[in-house]
Amino acid sequence: MTRSEISEFFDKRYAAWRDHDAEALAAGHAREGEVESPLFGNLKGQSDIRKSYAELLSTFPDMEFTREYLLIDGDKAVEFIAMTGTQQGDFCGLPASGKRMQIRGMSLCFLADGKISKEIRVYDFTRLLLQLGVLKAKPGF
Repeated sequence: MTRSEISEFFDKRYAAWRDHDAEALAAGHAREGEVESPLFGNLKGQSDIRKSYAELLSTFPDMEFTREYLLIDGDKAVEFIAMTGTQQGDFCGLPASGKRMQIRGMSLCFLADGKISKEIRVYDFTRLLLQLGVLKAKPGF
């Protein structure tokens, strides 16, 4: 893929996030694609990847996804993001809390044949758990 094609691919992906379209998000992954996620563990194949998107969007139905930066290097891209949403569904075995979360993260995506062959997600999972009340912390300084 050219740099322009990769940029266009991620613009379509960004639109799918805004539209809460789990099918379109999963379709951007290779049929046997892989995802490494702090939340969902290691996923393989479009079906499992699709379920993870659907579960996340169901848990946080008002999720807003903002792209902060997109870096492209050859057949790899890194997308820096911010996410906000309200927990309205089960999350990691915890019932809906109605609490709002706001986190930042990034995804390193390896591209092949117009699809994501592998995605490595990194986000502030600890902050997410603090905001949802799962973890408690003493104030810092």
